[in-house]
Amino acid sequence: MDRLLSAAQMRAVEGAAIESGAVDARTLMERAGRGAVAAMFEHWPDLAQVPRRAVVLCGPGNNGGDGFVVARLLHEWGWQVAVFLCGDPDALPPDARHNCARWGALGPLRRAAEIDRADQLGALGADLFVDALFGTGLSRPVDVSMPGLAAFFEYGARWRDGGGPPTVALDLPSGVCSDSGRVLGAAMDAALTVGFHRAKPGHYLLPAEGGGAARCGALRIVDIGLPAGMGAAPGPVTALIGPPGRALDKQALGGHKYSHGHALVLAGGAGRTGAARLAARGALRIGAGLVSLAAPGGAMMECASHLTAIMLRRCDDAQALAGLLEDARFSALCLGPGLGTGPREAALVRAALAARRPTVLDADALSLLATDASLFAALHADCLLTPHGGEFARLFPDLAADLAAPDPRGPACSKLDVVRAAAARAGCAVLLKGADTVIAAPDGRAWVHAALYDRAAPWLATAGAGDVLAGIAAGLMARGIDAPQAAGMAAWLHVEAARAFGPGLIAEDLPECLPRVLRALGL
Repeated sequence: MDRLLSAAQMRAVEGAAIESGAVDARTLMERAGRGAVAAMFEHWPDLAQVPRRAVVLCGPGNNGGDGFVVARLLHEWGWQVAVFLCGDPDALPPDARHNCARWGALGPLRRAAEIDRADQLGALGADLFVDALFGTGLSRPVDVSMPGLAAFFEYGARWRDGGGPPTVALDLPSGVCSDSGRVLGAAMDAALTVGFHRAKPGHYLLPAEGGGAARCGALRIVDIGLPAGMGAAPGPVTALIGPPGRALDKQALGGHKYSHGHALVLAGGAGRTGAARLAARGALRIGAGLVSLAAPGGAMMECASHLTAIMLRRCDDAQALAGLLEDARFSALCLGPGLGTGPREAALVRAALAARRPTVLDADALSLLATDASLFAALHADCLLTPHGGEFARLFPDLAADLAAPDPRGPACSKLDVVRAAAARAGCAVLLKGADTVIAAPDGRAWVHAALYDRAAPWLATAGAGDVLAGIAAGLMARGIDAPQAAGMAAWLHVEAARAFGPGLIAEDLPECLPRVLRALGL
């Protein structure tokens, strides 16, 4: 898995590398500029053909220094480049000031404040606009009332309707918080974002107000020669979830069906069993050796008419569930999809938690936890909560309020922050669903699964998809994979199955696409 670095962690990695003598800051700035130009030409090969024109907006910090390097390199390639600076060149940090002077030997440096209207920039006839205003170090709101900034922000968004050149953002689109993806005041709208060394959380999060990945366009991360590890980076570890490894390889395990786990999924009453059946199908397709569906007597015929490989067990109440769980071969539970939220169902949740088995709690089970403090207190370390945004707000209203509150300074409150806090409070893993799914363990480790960029699957927003996700996670936990790891694998496989099917997907298709996904992984 690739690690995501906060702004503080990125500064620490850079600082440690510079202090060790492995590299100097000026060299890092040069590499960043060269990497950015290479990424632009890779993304738009036609731009390598000259002559071309560019507008480059440089900010008052080291992000501006990267912009001066890009301007110089484009000039050397044969481009005509108009460079604008927001701020005083004499106040630039030393390395940015050095590269500003190098640009000054090639062409004029103009002040952003001299631009009143975006049309003045449009008249330059540029093929590319480079946003090097603010990067990962942004900690205050962007004030577009500053002279010239409003015109540049308007100009930078024109590419979306074909009214201007594409915008390339260095580090992040200016105004996007590196740690949260939230918009601080105002934000640029990039067609391509070029990050350096490692991606940042803000590249992969999707705040409600429309920042983060929604502003980045395409994303390229370029190597600038820093150490591959975290080095001296402070703070908790956040990783970007990638394909699962050999943990899913059943051939390596051998044995018989019980060696691969037995998942028990609880169903609701008659007319409400579909969600649990979807979860059970997901658990079976992901490789649990056996899957049983426990349903009340009145729903047995309904379930039997739909199920073959999934076994049926009658379960009318909590006492019956406790009896079922005397069989130690049930290695994981899944409850909540279509379960109901009455006293009977609350008792079932209580009995399930008392069994202390690996347990996925979704949908109605989460609603019950949100309204019964004693149930919430019964959660244990082998649980996985899988809420969507509304369920999370009911379970953790204060944390949801923190995330929704205006936060004008950076680093702003992020989805990572609140899911970490939720996992610590619950004492178990939490998976907050979305195109930017965030998973956290109680010890502060966190993971982001992004169905974004080249892994976008918007057709996954369909009824029942979350039930299948819960079942996949339960099937993995039945196979002995711990809750945080199972959550990450389930999120990745869930999206990959959706991508394998494509538009027109309905929830029933997801389990049936899993064999194709597993074959592609060589499993």
